[in-house]
Amino acid sequence: MTSNPFSFVGIIGTGAMGQGIAQMAAQAGSNVLLFDAKPNSAGEAIDHIKQQWLRLVGKGRITESQAGDWQARLTAVSSLEGLAQCDLIVEAIVERLDAKQSLFAQMERIVATDAVLASNTSSLSVTAIGAALQHPQRLAGFHFFNPVPLMKVVEVIAGLRTDPAVCERLAAHARCMGHTPVQAQDTPGFIVNHAGRGYGTEALRIVSEGIADFATVDRILRDQVGFKLGPFELMDLTALDVSHPVMESVYHQYFEEPRYRPSVITAQRLAGGMLGRKTGEGFFRYADGVAQVPAEPVAPVAPVVDHIPPVWVSPRAARRAELYQLLKDLGAQIETGTSPSPNAITLVAPLGFDITTVAVVERLDPARTLGIDMLVEDAATRRRVLATNPATRVDIRNAAHALFARDGKPVSVIRDSGGFVTQRVVATIVNIASDICQQGICSPADLETAVTLGLGYPMGPLAMGNRWGPTNILEVLFNMQTVYGDTRYRPSPWLRRRGAIGLSLLHEEE
Repeated sequence: MTSNPFSFVGIIGTGAMGQGIAQMAAQAGSNVLLFDAKPNSAGEAIDHIKQQWLRLVGKGRITESQAGDWQARLTAVSSLEGLAQCDLIVEAIVERLDAKQSLFAQMERIVATDAVLASNTSSLSVTAIGAALQHPQRLAGFHFFNPVPLMKVVEVIAGLRTDPAVCERLAAHARCMGHTPVQAQDTPGFIVNHAGRGYGTEALRIVSEGIADFATVDRILRDQVGFKLGPFELMDLTALDVSHPVMESVYHQYFEEPRYRPSVITAQRLAGGMLGRKTGEGFFRYADGVAQVPAEPVAPVAPVVDHIPPVWVSPRAARRAELYQLLKDLGAQIETGTSPSPNAITLVAPLGFDITTVAVVERLDPARTLGIDMLVEDAATRRRVLATNPATRVDIRNAAHALFARDGKPVSVIRDSGGFVTQRVVATIVNIASDICQQGICSPADLETAVTLGLGYPMGPLAMGNRWGPTNILEVLFNMQTVYGDTRYRPSPWLRRRGAIGLSLLHEEE
């Protein structure tokens, strides 16, 4: 086990984050001194931490001896001067640059010259926080996630003047705390909040275009990709007074980079106090803490659908052979001519293009044309997604819905969209992650670790790109950029070059 590099750790700020850091530091063997400007808060925080340990004793997860040993390491102090003996100071105060700068300027005069100063900032520049210090080389970012005992990743952030040895000591301390450290450069959002920009913002764009409602988007991304929570469930859980300011902060800090563009939907709901679970209403209403999600539309049956026409599949369809096999398994009558008959369902499966564009380019009758998302192989998904175009006939839509639901797998029917839902969200996530690597913000390995541990994705974003093919992700992005004319979808050079030569997105240049 790594030796703990810090004997005395001072925690400034005793909210949930400060308490969590204090708890884990004590468990790692450090003597922990807590200070809060609010009277009695430090003592109350220690009492709360002790209760946490007593609950663990009651569940048999730790012994009374362990709990007693850890409790003996916690001390409340009544002034900043009481932290003078600490060789590590971690601040977890209000997320305001002037407040953090002022605090560290005071601490620099109190602690020893070789003491490490660390900020738990989630969005402020570490370089800016340390700009007024006499010794900025000893300041680094040390960003934990709530709840600290459960979220086992911590970002160690080097400012422009940070001594690399400081980051090494913080990483070693994180390991002693049972956490996995990831090294990040001092850029907006660091790793996790930067990499997480694609999931929610692209889902919001989908809803804003009238393609699908909140519940349908959540269902699709849970069932097709394997996310534990849909983007709207997730934003309701974290609350918009937390998530929307992060969207705006990263967007503005990157000088209005289109990839991070926020949505008027969240701005409006934030202004209206519809923050999520904690206010009882967000994207969904909550009764006794349970989301009131609209029921999923059922697949049409007779007499709405009295027969299913034959199906003709575009020769340009993604996974065409697999799609033919699926249709056979579902008992469809398949047409194999060079063009569809006047009565056929005309099925396309584009990557990145919308159904309207494909119908026009391939000279298909739009009234009988609809699309199916085949980015992810059907056997690996728990849901199928069909998309109509503005001219698709209702009877064709209903017949296709009934056909693809024959084996009991849920089917979502959405309006026309370049990239359906899954394609555009996955491609956006992969593209942003690729650009994080392109900018040298962190290593590909640390990116994957940070995202899987910090965001709970089913796999890292680069692994996601490899899983469904960098060339496919590139095709989705290029075609979406054509459909929408938005530089938001321009591919990162990291993705474009590796996709062009068939190289893994996890490959790091020598």
